[in-house]
Amino acid sequence: MPASFSIAVVVINWNSGAYLDKCLQSLETQTLKPTRIIVVDNASTDDSLEGLEGKFLDCEFIKLESNTGFAFANNFAAQKADDCDWIAFLNPDAFANPNWLEKLSKAAEEFPECPSFGSNMLRYGSDRVDGTGDVYHVCGSAWRRDHSVSSSKVEREMQEIFSPCAAASFIRKDVFDEAGGFDEKFFCYFEDVDLGFRLQLKGYVCRYVPGAVVEHVGSATTSRYSDFAVYHGQRNLVWSYIRNMPRFWYYLPQHIVFNLAALIWFTLRGKAVPVFKAKWHALKEFPRVWALRKITHGERVVDASVVINKMSQKFWRPYT
Repeated sequence: MPASFSIAVVVINWNSGAYLDKCLQSLETQTLKPTRIIVVDNASTDDSLEGLEGKFLDCEFIKLESNTGFAFANNFAAQKADDCDWIAFLNPDAFANPNWLEKLSKAAEEFPECPSFGSNMLRYGSDRVDGTGDVYHVCGSAWRRDHSVSSSKVEREMQEIFSPCAAASFIRKDVFDEAGGFDEKFFCYFEDVDLGFRLQLKGYVCRYVPGAVVEHVGSATTSRYSDFAVYHGQRNLVWSYIRNMPRFWYYLPQHIVFNLAALIWFTLRGKAVPVFKAKWHALKEFPRVWALRKITHGERVVDASVVINKMSQKFWRPYT
C-alpha cells in the first residue's frame, strides 16, 4: 500500500540485544511501507547490531561514537529525515503489528489538524496494557494511561490525549522541528511528555489511535528503578514543570509535595543517592530552565485553562 505522504521510522538503539532484530522484522512486514527506516546506535557495547546491516538492507544504520542519549539521537535522526513529512518513533524493544503505520497514517489523514498520534501499547508477552497515551498531573507527575490494566478491560476509542509515549509515536516533521524536537538536556526519560506539553501550549492536539498496536517490552536496557532511571526521571519531571506549567505559582505547592513524597518513597527503597542528586541538579539548573520558560510561554497561543483542563487534577491521583 503506498503512503499519501513520506514517513521516516526512527529507531534508537543502545544495547538492545535481540530486541532490535525483532523490532526491525516487525517493520519489514508493515502493510504501509515507510519511506525510510533510520537506526541510530548510541555506541552500544553489546552485539545488538551484529549482522543486521546485511539482513535489513532497507534500513539506514548510523553509529555514533558515544552514548549521546535518547533525546539527542532522535533529534539527530529527525534532521537526517529532512525529505519526509512524518516521523514515526519506535523503541527497539517495541514490536509493531503489521498495520501499525497504516493505522497511524489513516488517522493523520482523518484528522489533518492533529500533528501527533499515540499508539496502543501492549505489554509484550502478557495480557496487560503498557499504555494508551500519557497523562499529566498538575503536580508535575506523568504516567501511561491504563498501564498494567488487563487488555480485556480496556476499550478506548480514538480520542485526544495529553501526549504520546515516544516508544511508539507519530509526529509531523515540520511541527517537530517547530517545537525544537526533544530537549537534549534531558538525555532520556520524560522527554516525550515535555515535548507533548510544549505542543499543547502551541495549541496542537494529539490523538490516541487504538488500532495502531505495538507490543512493548519496556525498560529493556535500563531497569525502571535503576539509579540511572530514577535520576533522569526525577530530574527531568522538575525541568518540564518549570519550563511548561501554566499558573506555575498556583500549582507549585502540589509540585513541592510531590517531590518531597518522591524523596521519601525512593529513599525507603534504597535510592536516596540518585533521587536527592536528581532534585539538587534540577534546582541548580533553575535559571537556565526559567529562561526557556519565558521563550516557551512567549510562544504560547492558547489560554492556560485550555491546557490545564487536559490534565489530571485530583490531588491524590499521582500517589495511587
